[in-house]
Amino acid sequence: MTVTPPTADLEARLSRARGAAASAGVDALLISPGPDLRYLTGYDAKALERLTCLVLPVEGTPTLVVPALEHPAAEASSASDLGLDLVPWQETEDAYALVAKLLPGVNRVAVDDHMWAEKVLAFRIALPGAEQSLAGEILRELRMRKSAAEVEALRAAGAAIDRVHARIAEWLRPGRTERQVGRDIYDAILAEGHVQVDFVIVGSGPNSASPHHELSDRVIERGDPVVVDIGGTTQAGYCSDETRTYIAGGEAPEEFRDYYDVLQRAQAAACAHVRPGVTAESVDVVARDIITAAGYGPAFIHRTGHGIGMQGHEDPYIVAGNTVVLEPGMAFSVEPGIYLERRHGARIEDIVVVTDDGYDSLNLRPRELEVIDA
Repeated sequence: MTVTPPTADLEARLSRARGAAASAGVDALLISPGPDLRYLTGYDAKALERLTCLVLPVEGTPTLVVPALEHPAAEASSASDLGLDLVPWQETEDAYALVAKLLPGVNRVAVDDHMWAEKVLAFRIALPGAEQSLAGEILRELRMRKSAAEVEALRAAGAAIDRVHARIAEWLRPGRTERQVGRDIYDAILAEGHVQVDFVIVGSGPNSASPHHELSDRVIERGDPVVVDIGGTTQAGYCSDETRTYIAGGEAPEEFRDYYDVLQRAQAAACAHVRPGVTAESVDVVARDIITAAGYGPAFIHRTGHGIGMQGHEDPYIVAGNTVVLEPGMAFSVEPGIYLERRHGARIEDIVVVTDDGYDSLNLRPRELEVIDA
């Protein structure tokens, strides 16, 4: 069962989206299945070759166009309580022509960022006089600022992934493969409160120097640094994401312990910098300056963080060049890393949310290096 926001909240989102579209000079938003559709209507529709599309004009009644065989699911969803026209189309009908009839004379439409290319091109043919732009340019401003209810949904997701990290000692030990450990973690992500596993990274030894390492059959050895980066999606549709670095028994390399201390200081300082009024890029600068001063600047090869909500990666991005000013309700990761290629690496990641006077961490597991004794 999908958990959806109250009808009043969804109605407010639709109203804000229409207002934002009007301000951007867009006549209508065209939203296909994905996080934007769920954010606006609560309907977690299937992405199929058949067109499902929310037609949201700046004036007039919104319409949800759905394949006839998906009509019962749409009717049973929260979208049916929003005063939308729910219009099913039959197999022999042209759904794009149907949408075009709903938008006579439009000059500019915005399609959601994740709409399939075949559908974007079909709308270009069906609406030849309408300029196309991306709806993300409009909706990201709404989705970046989480409501109190959204923050609590993210907090629940953070607590769920905390519970998985608290159990890592059950599975991570020398003699097991990354894939074996990853399989146990996968099951635990579901058991501890998620409905979907989004990713499981278990990078051991030299593989810990690869930030997006895929699970392999490498056998974990005693003294290996192991980066465990995991996340999933909860029933409410909000994501978790947390990284901790462990030692699989024994003693870690001395150099590793030295730069792990640097990493821990950098991550803590970057989190402490988070507050309203500072820029997204300034959080990256704080972490990067500490790592660079210690001589590991070239080994920090990715941005410091990414926004999170109904997607694991969304705005705001915590990266050089992003001058977005942080505001209460913005949620994102703070995850600096240090990676020595073909040797070892480490990352510490927490999800934080901007508060009225600082930040709140949604992950509460210790950040100190944990040695797991077999």
